[in-house]
Amino acid sequence: MADDSLTFETSLAGMKKADWLAAVEELCDEDGYLERLGKRHYAAFIERSDTLLVSFETLQGIPALSSLAQPFGWEIMQDHGWSSLCVASNGDTWFREKAVYGYFDRLIDDGFFDEFEQIIFYGAGPCAYAAAAFSVAAPGSRVLAVQPQATLDPRITEWDDRFTDMRRTDFTSRYGYAPDMLDGADAAYVVYDPREQLDAMHAALFTRPNTQKLRLRHMGAAIQTDLLEMDQLAPLLLAIAEGSLDTLGFARMMRARRMHPPYLRNLLTALDADGREALALMLARNVTSRMHAPRFARRLAAAAAPKDD
Repeated sequence: MADDSLTFETSLAGMKKADWLAAVEELCDEDGYLERLGKRHYAAFIERSDTLLVSFETLQGIPALSSLAQPFGWEIMQDHGWSSLCVASNGDTWFREKAVYGYFDRLIDDGFFDEFEQIIFYGAGPCAYAAAAFSVAAPGSRVLAVQPQATLDPRITEWDDRFTDMRRTDFTSRYGYAPDMLDGADAAYVVYDPREQLDAMHAALFTRPNTQKLRLRHMGAAIQTDLLEMDQLAPLLLAIAEGSLDTLGFARMMRARRMHPPYLRNLLTALDADGREALALMLARNVTSRMHAPRFARRLAAAAAPKDD
């Protein structure tokens, strides 16, 4: 695909995979490259500054999370001038492929990561596993892992029945057990909802001196989407780059949940399930005083309606 009008403001939405890859390759061509890694993985690199965001993403997730159907790392690159290395998979693979290992081995041998002052690895879910696992390639880097899996080796996580089709995949060889791969990181941050039991069990495996747990109770199972909708993912990464992220700062950022309807609905559901009527009504009154919220208004109306004897 050749189109002289392609820019980083061009929407790539709706393109077939081959055309999308061709457009990405063209956009990377001036200051980087697009490289195919085996059958199901790709690496897209663009150099802009001495701060590098290594983002792990899926081809299917990119258009769902970006209005321009561009890698999330490119948004950070455009807004903040960072360099971007997007490692993308076709489907959820947990990046367990020899070609991916070989690519990171080559980056290490070539001294690629030595060219950057600041390196941050980022991913969510299976991509968070990869961000933690491959961070070992750049000692001293920082990691943001949203709802990561530690491993899918059934000898360790047989209790996780969500990904049984991956149980024959090798999680024991190169770049295997993600928590161990964080030992060389300067700092790592694991974001999860402690009420999501399986996510919380994986998060427990990431207990390390250099790893901070950032809990988002009642946020649910799609935290990356929530962070993007609340415009808090980029600020999180910026705070990590500055070395300023702590529990208090995170709590201040997450006050954005007060205006985030999915979180508020989850909270109301939890209060009702726990039989906390007074708190549920307090929440409903607070929310309806600040925003248009039909569900919360109905909850108040139902509570005020006369009860049959």
